[in-house]
Amino acid sequence: MPWINEDLCVGCGVCADDCPVSTISMVDEKARISMDGCIHCGICHGVCSQEAVRHDSERIPELVEANVEETKRFMQSCADYLGDAKEKDKCLQRMKKYFMKEKIIAEKTLEKLEKIQSM
Repeated sequence: MPWINEDLCVGCGVCADDCPVSTISMVDEKARISMDGCIHCGICHGVCSQEAVRHDSERIPELVEANVEETKRFMQSCADYLGDAKEKDKCLQRMKKYFMKEKIIAEKTLEKLEKIQSM
């Protein structure tokens, strides 16, 4: 999914003007994408002369670290509120199950998308 690197955005508005579904707006002279209506057409990537419209793959390390930090907070909260250090490990196991579920969903989705592509 696209996102705007505000450090690179010069506020020209070309991406907002060219967005076929009008999900890009200018806020404080910077482009903002409303992902609710975005159809992932990629036009904004092509028209941005500053390369401010970026791909999510660039954020993978940041997203992984956020997941790890959130898990650590949950683990500590489980220990604090449930009064048992063993609860930290139980929480970690639950979070691992959660992320495994997300991985399986992604894999199965990709399999189905590959079938669509083959049609």
